[in-house]
Amino acid sequence: MKKFFDDIKKDMKFKSAGPGKKLTDDGSTKPQAPQAPRGAPRKSPTDGAQRAGAAALARIEQQPRPKVQTSQDAIRIQVKRELEAEAAATAASLKNTDIEGACVPQKDPSCFSVPGVFFICPLTGKTLTKTEKEMHIKEAILMRFSEDAIEASIMMIHTFNKDKEKVKAAVDIISKYIENICKNPTEEKYRKIKLSNKVFQEKVSGIEGSREYLQALGFESITLPVDGEDRTEEFMVLPAQESEALEQMKAHLEQLQNGEPVRAKLDRQPQVFRASQHATHFELPPVFYNLTAEELKREQQLKSEVVERNAMLRTKVMREKDEQRERRKYNYALLRVRLPDGSILQGTFLAWERVAALYQFVRDSLENGWQPFELMAPAGQKLKDDEELALNECNLAPAALLTFSWDAAVLADIAAAGGKTAVLLKAALLENIKTLS
Repeated sequence: MKKFFDDIKKDMKFKSAGPGKKLTDDGSTKPQAPQAPRGAPRKSPTDGAQRAGAAALARIEQQPRPKVQTSQDAIRIQVKRELEAEAAATAASLKNTDIEGACVPQKDPSCFSVPGVFFICPLTGKTLTKTEKEMHIKEAILMRFSEDAIEASIMMIHTFNKDKEKVKAAVDIISKYIENICKNPTEEKYRKIKLSNKVFQEKVSGIEGSREYLQALGFESITLPVDGEDRTEEFMVLPAQESEALEQMKAHLEQLQNGEPVRAKLDRQPQVFRASQHATHFELPPVFYNLTAEELKREQQLKSEVVERNAMLRTKVMREKDEQRERRKYNYALLRVRLPDGSILQGTFLAWERVAALYQFVRDSLENGWQPFELMAPAGQKLKDDEELALNECNLAPAALLTFSWDAAVLADIAAAGGKTAVLLKAALLENIKTLS
């Protein structure tokens, strides 16, 4: 606005200056008198108009001038809009999930047959929930560096990277580095790893823990000049090693090659109950099911459809597909074993664990676990100790009550020798015996 008023003033001055003249004209020539304005002479503004104009100019000068947007400003605005839209979509999704979850009846946690599913960290021994275990294990591995950097870096490589094929490829490349050094200990070129090397970038660089492992072996990050060029590059360089250090390096390489990911171990939560008629009644928490809130809601409706489906003539392939689909619904299995004296042993298992894991759990819970025994599934089939089938393949997921019996032949031998066999659970379990409600 101020510029607009300035332009008007300049235009008025220019028009009132009279006619112009050429530079080649004689300077003594007198300028022509200005022509009289046509029409009535223009009146000067009143005092009130002048004051109003001055006030308007003052307000304009006080206002901040608009900022000219650059390309970076436009990018920031676009990113802000996208983030706001993403946040709004996430909030709407959570709201819909809450609404769906509200349709599923929520039960009091104390009513469940087991409080939940828990895991034990093999590094710290701490009991964790499913959502806590991964972060806790990462923290425990990183804390391990202060004690044993080699072991910690190997844990990182095998635990932090989910793609096993990529891990194997990285381990193979690192193995070649170490083997070349051990075979040619005096050759300096084998003790230098160019970090911009294509193979290193594609196979090793992207694997978490790989660089930490090399540093734990003694490699140092050094910037070296490139031969024939006026620039430098980063290398991992290993100082010359003595024979003893090379032997130790071979042992560390073997550790890397045989490394396994650190996984939290499922807490069986062993529990003993007194004899009860409610042994077949299970109330499982939602974590046992690999289902969404909507699927849980429909689960009860599908049970009535099973009866109708079983009444139809179905092929073997159709039945097998239904069974496989059913097995994938469950993550865990809560199993109870009724012992000869009526007491009930309970434990939590992964749905895809083998039957042998169930036998081992029962054997570890018995005071005289050396004595052979058998377990019978609810359908009446005997489960073998060396059974390779998974628990869900034996229709034991998500929950089942099995029957325990001693091996008849061994029991007869004990009786013939005048001995007596009783189911004796370990004292630690009997101390916390409970009653099923």
